[in-house]
Amino acid sequence: MLEGLLVVELATVLAGPSVGQFLAELGARVVKVEPPAGDVTRSWHRAAENPDDTASYFSAANFGKESVVLDLRDTEAARAAKALAARADILIASFRPGHDARLGLDPETLLLENPGLIVATVSGYGRDSDRAGYDAVIQAESGFMAMNGYPDRPPVKLPVALMDVLAAHHLKEGILLALLDRQRTGKGRHVTISLLDAAVSALANQGSGTLRTGQPPVRMGSAHPNIAPYGTVLQCSDGESILLAVGSSRQFEAVCEALHVPVDAQWRTNAGRVRQRQQLESRLQAAAAGVASDTLMAGLEKCGVPAGRIRHAGDALARSPYMVLEPEGIRQWPAGFRELSPPPDLGAHTELVLAELTDLGGAAIARIIALNTPDA
Repeated sequence: MLEGLLVVELATVLAGPSVGQFLAELGARVVKVEPPAGDVTRSWHRAAENPDDTASYFSAANFGKESVVLDLRDTEAARAAKALAARADILIASFRPGHDARLGLDPETLLLENPGLIVATVSGYGRDSDRAGYDAVIQAESGFMAMNGYPDRPPVKLPVALMDVLAAHHLKEGILLALLDRQRTGKGRHVTISLLDAAVSALANQGSGTLRTGQPPVRMGSAHPNIAPYGTVLQCSDGESILLAVGSSRQFEAVCEALHVPVDAQWRTNAGRVRQRQQLESRLQAAAAGVASDTLMAGLEKCGVPAGRIRHAGDALARSPYMVLEPEGIRQWPAGFRELSPPPDLGAHTELVLAELTDLGGAAIARIIALNTPDA
């Protein structure tokens, strides 16, 4: 899809690099520019990981890329970065506000020098704020943590950097729209997203409910404020757990049929079920405790009730029909996606990329490599 396009990635952690990986999946060539110490996530190993191996966190967003090491504080290295930007179709950046302008890598300067360039930037709070904005902080300030967890316990952050992921998808969509516009006009543009904007836009029904009632969401565990039983987790006789996502009265009646629970008159409407949530869930749980999970799942599926087993991430990945991770890369992509190489070693492509994509001579490239290695 994007074969022949050059992407220069001046972004770290998860949001910006995820966009680079999306574009690599679609066929673009992605050159990741890193500082001498590398993207900070190269050091984010789980306790069970070998610290000498590529960190799984870094791997999550850096398949299919080439790594170039440039210390942008060095004049010649900064010139090399600008030369890459001049050749690029897309540039992804996550600079702190003002830092890009000091380097001459701000959107305005880049578009003057390369009018067809699409500059895609991601920040924590927007270009007008100099606050640092890691995902967990955005979860706290966007309302997500306040409504996540249980009412008798402190707020809990989500176990995935979801605000980074949401922002990455927003930015990817902006880039693809800008590419379509460039086909028509021949001109690039600046597209941008903040983690906070992405998070607030994802409040969805919780946001609209707050605006409608003036009451912010309360922590309810897995329960849904508008629907019941939705998010209800039933533990079966074999110890396995099944989650219900009942969205209609017909589906609720099917759950009762599968569990052999009489439908109480006060449960026949969603409003009644929401009011009587605790009693309802207790009745369903008592019935599920006497049924094996396979039997219950078969009954729910037969009746068309949305329900699923509680699986850990390893189970979910093993069952994915689309992706298989292997030491040499990713295999079994859907049609239209290309196979990706493994995450690159730090600086593995510096010499090759600078020789191919800049007008720097061999001596200048050798100097950059010497000055931009971690041991220099």
